[in-house]
Amino acid sequence: MLKTVLIPEERKAVLIGKDGKTKHEIEELGHVKLVISDAVEISGEGLDVLKAVSVVKAIGRGFPPKKAFMLFDDEYTFEIISLTGKNENTIKRIMSRIIGRNGSSRRIIEERTGCHISVYGKTIAIIGRYELIERAVSAVEQLISGHSHAFVYKRLKRRPL
Repeated sequence: MLKTVLIPEERKAVLIGKDGKTKHEIEELGHVKLVISDAVEISGEGLDVLKAVSVVKAIGRGFPPKKAFMLFDDEYTFEIISLTGKNENTIKRIMSRIIGRNGSSRRIIEERTGCHISVYGKTIAIIGRYELIERAVSAVEQLISGHSHAFVYKRLKRRPL
């Protein structure tokens, strides 16, 4: 199977890693072959390729490789919330709401859901266990739709991990 993934140019260096270390780790852990040029070509067996695609996309959406590698574990999944279609000021405001002052909002959501959040470009990406990721996605979507931080945090507190 062969899949092609586009990632931002500035994230390709992270994907390759120092002396090709990250690329090699993805190939080894994922049992795939990567060819990085304008796009990233991933070849290998079906399920292996699909997992590697998620890892590459996660790195492309701002996650450090160590967190992205969690996606090789069958218990983890990856969600991307796109903010396209909104004007630049709206996108900046939404991103600020998700991140919070000094990263406090993102940190609270991560702590209360056990998920990891990356705000990059015009997207918000989330990595987490299948059974927990929906809580993080819901919290982010509530903040995007304008609910208060207090409301979102209160809802997260009521439903324990």
